Amino acid sequence: MLGFALPQFGASARADIARFATTVEELGADSLWVGDRLVTPVNPSVGYAGQDTIPERFRAGFDPFIALAVAAAVTDRVALGASVLVAPWYPPAVLARQLTALDVLSGGRLKPGFGIGWSPEEFAAAGAPFRRRGAQLDEMLDALDAIWTTNPSAHDGQRWTLPQSWIDLKPAQQPRPPFYLSAMTPASLTRVGERGDGWLPVAVVPGFVMPDVLRAQRDVIDAAARAAGRDPAQIDTVVRINVGEGSSPDDVAEAIRALAGAGFSDVFVDLMYVAEDTDDYLRWAKRLLSE
Repeated sequence: MLGFALPQFGASARADIARFATTVEELGADSLWVGDRLVTPVNPSVGYAGQDTIPERFRAGFDPFIALAVAAAVTDRVALGASVLVAPWYPPAVLARQLTALDVLSGGRLKPGFGIGWSPEEFAAAGAPFRRRGAQLDEMLDALDAIWTTNPSAHDGQRWTLPQSWIDLKPAQQPRPPFYLSAMTPASLTRVGERGDGWLPVAVVPGFVMPDVLRAQRDVIDAAARAAGRDPAQIDTVVRINVGEGSSPDDVAEAIRALAGAGFSDVFVDLMYVAEDTDDYLRWAKRLLSE
């Protein structure tokens, strides 16, 4: 299965995002995805992906919920995913309301992915504590599960409280939409195995596809699932392929084949670093979908 990140960031964040969504669905894409960035600090204390800086393209970006709502309104078939939403930024009741609306309006096509973020400045801008982010994610999952599967709903946690409340609008997917989680460290991989419905790893073209590394990480997830009494086969994997500058469609196609050979056949491609506008996105998408 092959999907694409929506043109959400940088110069490609334009009003014709709907044209991309409808066109790639017509071309046969299986999914459309968004990311989550809040601010780009001028002097970041932590850079992006192990670097000292943050990509300029992050300086402009659509709100992920609005971008997915646009895509939902103009498509009928593709899955609509987030890779990933920074869970600690959002009050659970607010996040549940937004995701419920997206799932209902899309007819049950939502694949919400959650992560813990990495930028202290973004957490400050969101008014959220940066420490104990993993614990905050766990609590968010508890709260979402309560809101989506019970009525009246309530949550009493370390950070958030939801008084017992009637929340009649529930997602189209029952009992709830799947929890997709980003994970690289042993603790986060174990979390996927213990309570995730899907895993969202990342590959980078060129240079960091490494199916054997992903396979080893997936083994950690599977072991944690079995230890928790869960069936590992019920945990999905969708690999995000970040396409770096200087890459060609052939490079990406080769990466897709390598991942499929290792058992990772569901991927989506993020063209943010190589496409300047929607037409560029579509040229890449047409080429990759024709492979």
